[in-house]
Order: sequence, then C-alpha cells, then structure tokens
Amino acid sequence: MAGFLTSATGPMTTHFWGPIANWGLAGSGMYDAATRGPEIINERMSATQVVYSALFVRFAWAVQPRNYILASCHTANVLAQSNQLRRWAVHKIESEPDTAPAQIRNISMLAGAAGVGIAGSVLASTPLQNSLKGGSGFIARMAAHPAGPFYIHFWAPNFKWALSVNNLLDINRPTEKISLSMTSAMTLTGVIFMRWSFVITPVNYSLFFVNLALSTSSGYHMARKVKADYFDKQ
Repeated sequence: MAGFLTSATGPMTTHFWGPIANWGLAGSGMYDAATRGPEIINERMSATQVVYSALFVRFAWAVQPRNYILASCHTANVLAQSNQLRRWAVHKIESEPDTAPAQIRNISMLAGAAGVGIAGSVLASTPLQNSLKGGSGFIARMAAHPAGPFYIHFWAPNFKWALSVNNLLDINRPTEKISLSMTSAMTLTGVIFMRWSFVITPVNYSLFFVNLALSTSSGYHMARKVKADYFDKQ
C-alpha cells in the first residue's frame, strides 16, 4: 500500500487524479442510462466520445508514466457511450420511425469516416514520417517530435477539440436535454487535465489548450443547466 501511495501514478500525483476525474465521463454515461430517459441523449456527443476515448486508450499506454487507470476509464467510456448510442437509436426508431433511419445513418457515417481517417493515417504515417525526417528545418523537426502529428501524443489531445466543437454546436440546446452529469464530468476533467498536461512526458501544450476549451464550454452548459433547474424554477 505504501508503495502505491508514493508511486509515480499514485494518489499523491496528478497522474492519479486526472484519470480518476475521467471516470466521471464513463460514470455519467452509466448514470444517465440507469436514471434518465433516452430523449436526453446527445447522440453527436456520445459518438464523438466513443472515438475520443478509443484514442485515449492508446494514449494512456504510450504516455510516461504509463497510466492504466486512464486506459481503463476510457475503455469503460467507450462501452458506456456505445450503450447510450444504442438507446438513442432504439428510441428514435420507436418515436420517429419515418426519420430515424436517416438520422442513424448520418451518425454511423460520421463515426465510420472518423474511423477510416484514423486507420488511413496510421497506415500512411511511417513512410510519410520517414520521408519528412530526412529533410531539414521546421517540418523535419515536427515530424520527429514525440508530440508531433505522427504520434498518438498529438492526435488524442487534438481530437478532444471535437468535444468542445460539439459544445459550441449545442450552444442553444434546450436545458431539458442537457445532461448535468455529463457536463459536470467534462468540466472537471478539463480543469484537472490542464494541470496534467504539464506533468507528463512529453509535456503537451495542445492538451492544455484543448482542456481549457473543454472546461470552459462544458462549464457554460453546466451553468445553464443548474440555473434552469435550481434557480429559474424557484
């Protein structure tokens, strides 16, 4: 026990509390599935989280120190958000049989396009990186940098921008369709991961800025939800 408490990823470090905060994402998906109806599900955000968490499973394995808590929470989130997408699809088919197939097809195409894009990037990355590293100047340095575009340290944090983009697209989303548990979890993980981005190897500035955007945009929706549910109804 003493060894765990003082380890590089133990509870005395951000390497522990950052991933623990990320369990809130999976937890919110499980909580909403157990207690809330499917009409509250934000299908675009859930689909984005499936891809985002899949990338972060790999990121957690590659980062130093290797973080098994982070890998496990994102694995759980892939499952939780996939279940939310299933619930959303069933609800749409039952409540909107005429338009549901097109909506489900659109979400599937978006997720499929993201998957194909990621797979294509992985397959092409090694030969392209080798050709660029052979040169000189900024492009060669970027190609060789451990947080550059040929490594998961670049793609996982930058895909997280998609979560903030979703928040911006939902800027006027009705508050009754906002999940307080999800927006709270995303706000918290954004705040903690701003700190975490400076204590991992390599230091990841893009991870800092993406989490700044996430905590701000999610915090906005969380505040809207709290105001509507706890203040406006008084």
